[in-house]
Amino acid sequence: MLRNAVRSDVAGIGALMRSSVLDMFPRFHDELETAAAARYLTEPDTVLIDDGTYFVHEADGDLVACGGWSKRDKLYTGSGALPTDDRLLDPVTEPARVRAMFVHGDWTRRGLGRAILTRCVDAARDDGFRALVLMATLPGVPLYLAFGFREVKRTRIPMPNGVVLAGVSMEYPLAG
Repeated sequence: MLRNAVRSDVAGIGALMRSSVLDMFPRFHDELETAAAARYLTEPDTVLIDDGTYFVHEADGDLVACGGWSKRDKLYTGSGALPTDDRLLDPVTEPARVRAMFVHGDWTRRGLGRAILTRCVDAARDDGFRALVLMATLPGVPLYLAFGFREVKRTRIPMPNGVVLAGVSMEYPLAG
């Protein structure tokens, strides 16, 4: 069941995020990078939940996938705290952000990420946005490409402890 996340999901979302990173990242990243991602990319952003733009997929009472989109300036968890993070984006001139997509390792390749992305596309389009952007870590790139996101550029994602992850800046047009 795909539904909007609520505040009582926060602990479960955090556990799902960490589990997903520890399972998926070693296929693409070394031990130090995986540990940094598990520490810094797995803090649930309650602003997304409060905005009603974050979703969870629940199966038999367990959270097995999560992700959402944002109408705010923050691009990804782990990017540090910037003064503009909570600024509302202008849907006419700025793209919405896809944020914090994670799937439990036992639930990959079942369409859960695609279902969350479809929900994000529909909701952002309904709010007047013309495009989505995201900062992908390597485990997510195949899903985003298959969904129709376009690679903008390869980049490096610095973690607060100095470890740097490979990343891909991507975009998806909503107009037309």
